[in-house]
Amino acid sequence: MAISLEQLGLSIKRVQDRHHRVLDARLAALGISLVQWNALREIERNPGSPQLRLAELTFNSAQAFGTLVTRLQRLGFVKRESGEGRAFIHTLTPKGRQLLEQGRHVVQAMLAESFSGLNEDEHVALSHLLGKMLDVRLA
Repeated sequence: MAISLEQLGLSIKRVQDRHHRVLDARLAALGISLVQWNALREIERNPGSPQLRLAELTFNSAQAFGTLVTRLQRLGFVKRESGEGRAFIHTLTPKGRQLLEQGRHVVQAMLAESFSGLNEDEHVALSHLLGKMLDVRLA
């Protein structure tokens, strides 16, 4: 049975959209959105990275990430310090680290639930196939 590339692309988008909506709802119980939690995660994973790089890693524009990190700073989750030149260095506060860890449990539980219909071999195959797609250069 053939499947159109459009339908395949739409299926990938639907899974991503479902993950986003469910995680937003579940993380709301912690007082944070998925976008905010993702920013905390990437700040932790990429210490010393410039704001532009963090924006790319979180799928934001530089301006949107700047607004996001300012809000996280006001909430007491992020500390922003001057780096080299005009760059800023972002680090998590203890409060931000605690929230990141709480959110990590929520995210892991949802992903385990979402991927529960696939066995381990299918997890590996899916990872391999998505990796191959990501290796293709698009113009």
